[in-house]
Amino acid sequence: MSPVRRAEPADAGEVLRLRQVMIDSMAGADTSTDWHTRSLPALRARLAEPDGDFAAFVVDHPERPGALATLVAGTVDYRIGRARNPLGAVGYVFSVATDPDARRRGYARACVDALLEWFRERGVDRVQLTTSAEGAPLYSSLGFRPKPDPLLELWL
Repeated sequence: MSPVRRAEPADAGEVLRLRQVMIDSMAGADTSTDWHTRSLPALRARLAEPDGDFAAFVVDHPERPGALATLVAGTVDYRIGRARNPLGAVGYVFSVATDPDARRRGYARACVDALLEWFRERGVDRVQLTTSAEGAPLYSSLGFRPKPDPLLELWL
């Protein structure tokens, strides 16, 4: 298996391509890629911050030089502490995507493991994510459990 590594600014275009692979797999998703050009500078800047609150872990595609096979990204957010999380550090996993021709090789699991270690190093003791039915078995095997709390969202 190819080694997992932290994504670098030069990977930004491929990171966006794999994010689009994930978006395209969701029912009813807007599959437009017009936003990529606008998003690229901010993503490059975030990938250049080794001590920032955002990280992406990737595996290089074994058959396509210069391409990525898998992407897993996450952020550390601050919430006011509480009894089970006095530091208030909460991890959020998102943009888990593997190229269709590179699936079932353990790449996503390896990248999620790397991201979970990154969270631990930052004092995170609670990690959240949303998943598709296809991804749920991976997360369950890593110890993630569903929560009964409904998620509400407002677009401003």
